[in-house]
Amino acid sequence: MADITRRLTEGVRAALSAAGLPDVPDCGWETPRQVEHGDHATNVAMTLARPARKAPRQIAEAIVRHFPALPEVDRLEIAGPGFLNVFLSRTWVANAVRGILAAGETYGQGEAERGVRMRLEFVSANPTGPLVIVNARAAAVGDALARLLRAQGARVTPEYYINDAGNQFEALARSFDARLREAVGLPFTFPDNGYPGEYVNDLAREYLAEHGIGTGLELTTHLVGLGTTPEAIVERLGRWAVRRIVDGQRRVLAAYGVEFDAWTSEQADVRDAGLPERAIDELTKRGLTYEQDDALWFRATAFGDDKDRVLRKSDGVLTYFAVDLAFYHFTKFGAADRVVTLLGPDHHGYVPRIRAAMHALGHAPEAIEVLIVQLVTLLRDGEPVRMSKRRGEFVLMEELLEEVGRDAARFTFLTRRHDSPLEFDLAVATRQSTDNPVYYVQYAHARIRSIWRQLGEQRIEVPPWDAVDLSPLQRPEEQQLIKRLLGYPDVVASAARAVEAHRIAYWLSELAGLFHPYYRAHRVIQDDRALMLARLALCTAVGQVIKNALGLLGVSAPESMTRPETEAA
Repeated sequence: MADITRRLTEGVRAALSAAGLPDVPDCGWETPRQVEHGDHATNVAMTLARPARKAPRQIAEAIVRHFPALPEVDRLEIAGPGFLNVFLSRTWVANAVRGILAAGETYGQGEAERGVRMRLEFVSANPTGPLVIVNARAAAVGDALARLLRAQGARVTPEYYINDAGNQFEALARSFDARLREAVGLPFTFPDNGYPGEYVNDLAREYLAEHGIGTGLELTTHLVGLGTTPEAIVERLGRWAVRRIVDGQRRVLAAYGVEFDAWTSEQADVRDAGLPERAIDELTKRGLTYEQDDALWFRATAFGDDKDRVLRKSDGVLTYFAVDLAFYHFTKFGAADRVVTLLGPDHHGYVPRIRAAMHALGHAPEAIEVLIVQLVTLLRDGEPVRMSKRRGEFVLMEELLEEVGRDAARFTFLTRRHDSPLEFDLAVATRQSTDNPVYYVQYAHARIRSIWRQLGEQRIEVPPWDAVDLSPLQRPEEQQLIKRLLGYPDVVASAARAVEAHRIAYWLSELAGLFHPYYRAHRVIQDDRALMLARLALCTAVGQVIKNALGLLGVSAPESMTRPETEAA
């Protein structure tokens, strides 16, 4: 209720001015948990007690006495030592439905991040294997954040960083080389740190088929043509494997409804472009590097890190940290004002060091936000399960989507904070019942659409909303529903500000919890036409807001659904 709280603040400030009391820039409005305490509450009288040199209750009485008449407000009450409780006008609340319907798909959008360029990196799984269940969670969170921030006016660039360099890439390349040789009967040595998954065998078979290779001699001849050294040959093979794996990751993410505007290669776009060396030169020119034990160090402790960090090891090899700081400095901040990165649970120590480096290179530490996405435990009816047929120790994202579908997966991942471990119960996610959170919310939308189908079947005409009298919406449950809808823009704004997409899922579940009992208790289509149209307007507004909010989560709003198993006809 951003507009109403702004209006209430203006009213309080006008009252303070009329009473000759000190001004306040903001009232810190809160929503009381108990209905008898009103719709909005503030302790502004207590915060003004010292500067005004008056008792809080005296100040509260002065505010009530001088508060201007507002169509939104029914009355103000003083509670306790000086709390101000505001009760909204029932007529104004009822008529507010019209504004929600007029806004339609844009209802809930705001301007808080208008024009801010944001680089949002998420998933960024190693290109050494298929996506797994924790990647699915990161994708759901990241994509929802992108949608949420765009709804507040930000210019968001979702980015996927391909970690196609270093030890993990080399391990994949050597694993792939070994599987190729094994497939045609050539001697091979599988690396100790290799990738034993069946998908590497699949890649080998694809490669051999693509190049028309069926014998050891044909493979040997082919490999000779790839390079003059064993290292060069393995490098070429590894690049092919990475391309295929990343193509597979793209395909699964697209099926999940997740698209990236930037796919950045560590090797091609950062290392080969010489960005780490340029970043090191900048730090050196600022006097922020030093040599010790034949290695080059960054003075990270000067910028809040707990220890200095190595940039170039004694053997001349760049550290991952050196590559990362160059990636942030040139690629991310080169095109953005604010950077948000989602990382896995083993990256807690990463945050202070990258902030220190960016601060040293001239970027505001608060412009960087690193969100840790915690692990997922997969259950079926409360019991742990392992799904993967390709390799028993991890759960493939693709398999999860095949079993539960895109909507159930995305919504379930957003029912908890991203930094809290999550238990994902497959049985609950596939159940057509009200204990399935996504079904519960989607079914509310489907119910509302069914009302419109019944109107069509009965050939009942509905006038424009401007011509509908909304005053019949006086029941407490109707007023409560409308007030919840009026709070939606604030929920979106606060979720974007806190970069916490789960707040939208929470809010949707609460809204559905209010709507379903109302729908069951009160008939919409009935002989009393005025009441029917008013309730139809309210239900339509609820449906529109559910659709808008589900859209922020990347979840569909079905037009029709099967009646839940737990509900009688």
